[in-house]
Amino acid sequence: MTTAGSAAAFTIRALTRDDLPAVVAIDGALEGRSRRDYVERRLAAAVREPKLHAQFAACDDRGLAGYILARVLEGEFGRSEPGLRLEMVGLREGARGQGGGARLFQVLADWGRRHGIRDVHTTATWRDATMLGWLDAMGFRLAPSYVLDAGLRQAASREADEPVTLPRGHGPGGEVDFGAPQANDDERMALDRPDVRPMASDDLREIVRIDRGITGRDRGSYIAARVAEAMDDSAIRVSLTARRDGAIVGFVMARADLGDYGRAEPVAVVDTLGVDVGHSRRQVGRALLEQLFTNLAALQIERVETQVASMQLPLLGFFQHNGFQPSQRLAFTRRLDG
Repeated sequence: MTTAGSAAAFTIRALTRDDLPAVVAIDGALEGRSRRDYVERRLAAAVREPKLHAQFAACDDRGLAGYILARVLEGEFGRSEPGLRLEMVGLREGARGQGGGARLFQVLADWGRRHGIRDVHTTATWRDATMLGWLDAMGFRLAPSYVLDAGLRQAASREADEPVTLPRGHGPGGEVDFGAPQANDDERMALDRPDVRPMASDDLREIVRIDRGITGRDRGSYIAARVAEAMDDSAIRVSLTARRDGAIVGFVMARADLGDYGRAEPVAVVDTLGVDVGHSRRQVGRALLEQLFTNLAALQIERVETQVASMQLPLLGFFQHNGFQPSQRLAFTRRLDG
């Protein structure tokens, strides 16, 4: 019999690599397929960057009964403060409905508060009634942002060239129509396309400079961590820079965690994209996306996704004009300080 006090039967501890087989088994039963490679990468990432990961196990007298995995968001999707991204949560059949999921989330939330984190974010498909019900019970609400995705074939066929940076003084409340093409400009732009190549560790300084010019903030630590991850063979990163006359004028940071958020198909996620303010409207953003799509297709990834705050209207326009549309996934957030 399940009682209100059943959660007391669970012991919560840190997840370890030794838990991999049990996590894979529970996750496989929930998803209907094995995601061993994905789970192994998440556990390895926590060992490599322990300060950026919170992973906990719920144990009972039969062993590992459930798990919760989250990652610290530092600057993804234009964030200005750290948050947690809930990546995986699951309980073994027979251990559900006894408060184990709530215990795991409580421990995760307490960890976040101790580390100065104010909110938790995640996404879920609108068809996943079980997950939506659990998120509601945990206090999550719809986030003020849109999840956008694009099929690579459809996106590649779109003709658009929108800026991903704004001159200072532009933004919400004072937008201009960035969807309007420049008159008699196509031939000049075709000759002025930048050289796009894989990101390298030596690119860090220029990427930080461009990002600072866009955001007005120094996010050097976040950028450095993502550049380092792009160089790590154990991570599936597809990160690129765009150059003109040898100088970096734009960049895109993307990842392909095959299994993230319980997806049934491989999806790449664009975390950060920026163009030097002095090179907007010169096909830098489009050239980066086109090369990104080509690289992802070679990895047999057919869809790419990103998340944009509802107030970032120019950025929404850029992605939509490059083939992105509202996803079947919804973004959720849960405050930890209120």
